[in-house]
Amino acid sequence: MAEPVPAPRQANDFVLTLSCADAKGIVHSVSGVLYQAGCNILDSQQFGDADTGLFFMRVHFDAPPHLDGADKVEWLFADLRQRFGMRTAVHALAQRQRVLIAVSRQAHCLNDLLFRWRAGQIPMEVVGIVSNHRDCAALAAHYELPYHHLPLAAGADARSKREQESRIEQLLQEQRVELLVLARYMQILSPEFCASLEGRAINIHHSFLPSFKGARPYQQAHQRGVKLIGATAHYVTAELDEGPIIEQDVQRVGHGLDVAGLTAAGQDVETQVLARAVRWHVEHRILRNGHKTVVFR
Repeated sequence: MAEPVPAPRQANDFVLTLSCADAKGIVHSVSGVLYQAGCNILDSQQFGDADTGLFFMRVHFDAPPHLDGADKVEWLFADLRQRFGMRTAVHALAQRQRVLIAVSRQAHCLNDLLFRWRAGQIPMEVVGIVSNHRDCAALAAHYELPYHHLPLAAGADARSKREQESRIEQLLQEQRVELLVLARYMQILSPEFCASLEGRAINIHHSFLPSFKGARPYQQAHQRGVKLIGATAHYVTAELDEGPIIEQDVQRVGHGLDVAGLTAAGQDVETQVLARAVRWHVEHRILRNGHKTVVFR
């Protein structure tokens, strides 16, 4: 089923996200502040985690003309932040997040994200593509996007990799990037780079039962006759492929698929899972809950 196309954003559309210790009266208090300010709630979702005792909430609303900036709206909740010990963030939906996409040689996730972006299915602003190979340069040119080729020699040492990462960090700063998407970027990031990207970098990888790592995982899966393939999108952390999970999906496969067919089926799942994760992030639907996430779909 096709992803729904987000509705056009008005200039004064905002999203409030918050988390705090669960307590009575939070929803009533938040709604009251918005009502007193002349705001209109368009949709609201909340979740109380019985295991951690934490409460999470996402409110989408429009505001009157005089509240024409996220900072002005944020000020409305100063009292509630103190009273409930809240962590809050207000996002103006008219200001789309600036996204940089990193890729190596496999273009399926990149191609899918760019198509959905241009089709209006993911409300973001793609500012460029960065890669350690030239394979996807023509695709970037088709979408009239800058292509930053930052090569790494085979077997590059830690120092060379860190120098390349520093150039990516400079690019992130220069382009005011808010989200880095690793769309099958086949490099292990350093702990220092991961720390600088906390909460603003999303990765995608295949999920097999049993798990196959290293080169040619679909070849390994075919040799073992797997019947279930899938993909996982998660936030990037220093622990390889173990960051907070955002989205997962699976597909059953049969014995009749060859390696090419199995690869195509797996890549299809990867593209869908990554697209959903990116869309939910840029729509401010994801809240961190320790090593987990709360996703208001």
